[in-house]
Amino acid sequence: MHYPNQESRKGIVWKEYGRNVQKIVDHILTIDDKEKRTHYANICIELMRQLNPSTKDAQDHTTKLWDHIFIMSNFQLDVEAPYPMPDPSILGKKPNIVPYTNHRLAYKHYGRNIELVVKEVQAMEDGTEKDDAIIYLARLMKKSYMTWNKENVDDEVILQHLKELSKGKLSLDSEKVQNEKLLDIQIKDFKPMASKPVFESMSSAGSRPSQNKDFRKTNLNNRGGNGNNNSSRSFKKRSN
Repeated sequence: MHYPNQESRKGIVWKEYGRNVQKIVDHILTIDDKEKRTHYANICIELMRQLNPSTKDAQDHTTKLWDHIFIMSNFQLDVEAPYPMPDPSILGKKPNIVPYTNHRLAYKHYGRNIELVVKEVQAMEDGTEKDDAIIYLARLMKKSYMTWNKENVDDEVILQHLKELSKGKLSLDSEKVQNEKLLDIQIKDFKPMASKPVFESMSSAGSRPSQNKDFRKTNLNNRGGNGNNNSSRSFKKRSN
């Protein structure tokens, strides 16, 4: 039995398709007729699609298959392909370095988005719309605080943090917040779990025992009025 040595394994460019597909691509390169070469290339693409079904999930799976066959041919395959041959320089090209932000958050539990919202609210013109935006921003800050700290927070702390994040440009009257409960998110934001009022569910639950009693009465009437008839019938059968 002949086993492929290390020298013969060097011819495999794309290991996902195996040695036989690589041999087919190498054979297509030896065909002189371009039309016949294109025909065999399309057949090889269908074979590659069956061997690698995971590419079917991608939107550009056909484009990737043609890129693979061009790479397997060392960019020497001259056929009438529906997609252009990729640039050989893409193989050794390194991806761009993703820059990391060095921005330091004043309060990590608020995050970067809250700071961006603060800047947007600062840029708004004075008026009722800006006042409503400040209230909404303060409530959003309180939600974030309670989400990450898992404890109740005083409204004065949220108002102080709002001043610090906006550098004193955004503020709310603490007395107005307490009197009108502007930051009371537990009452205004959370909806009850039940769709029906509580008293309706209690009344419907309280009516069930009477229905059960009526149901038992009807069953007893249908059986003969009470449970003693069954014993009398059994006594008559024994006497007979």
